Amino acid sequence: MGMFSFIKEAGEKLFGIGEAKAAEVVAKADPTPVNVDAANQAAARAIADYVAKMGLTAEGLDIGFDAASGTVIVQGMADTQETKEKILLCCGNVHGVENVQDQLGVTEAEAEPQFYTVVSGDTLSKIAKHYYGNANAYMGIFEANKPMLSHPDKIYPGQMLRIPPQ
Repeated sequence: MGMFSFIKEAGEKLFGIGEAKAAEVVAKADPTPVNVDAANQAAARAIADYVAKMGLTAEGLDIGFDAASGTVIVQGMADTQETKEKILLCCGNVHGVENVQDQLGVTEAEAEPQFYTVVSGDTLSKIAKHYYGNANAYMGIFEANKPMLSHPDKIYPGQMLRIPPQ
């Protein structure tokens, strides 16, 4: 449990369409009158829908959003540490999100992996070489970040990745 920081300008663009567009307006402190509570709820639903689309679930999963601070609050009980971390990464790797407040519990505790924020010029092979000493171990990082990653070559600067123990 704690707070994770993300790069606000990187990630999935969930707030620019539909009801969640209002959250983008609030986050930018646009003077246009907006129902802040409704915008935050719409943004939270957009993030929750994204998590569900990735096939990630947790008992009593509740996702909230505060556009003014760019913070997502995640509550519930995940079955595994891996599921918990993937839910947190889904919530944080969203354009407009700066922090994720982790209030998720885990039924089966296990060793926590490290996290890495992708920088320009990175590849999964380069990251694997750094953490494991073997560039060919990149598939372990890819698998640990599925379904958010659809292909080993599709990472972007600012994206946060799980680096599981080898």
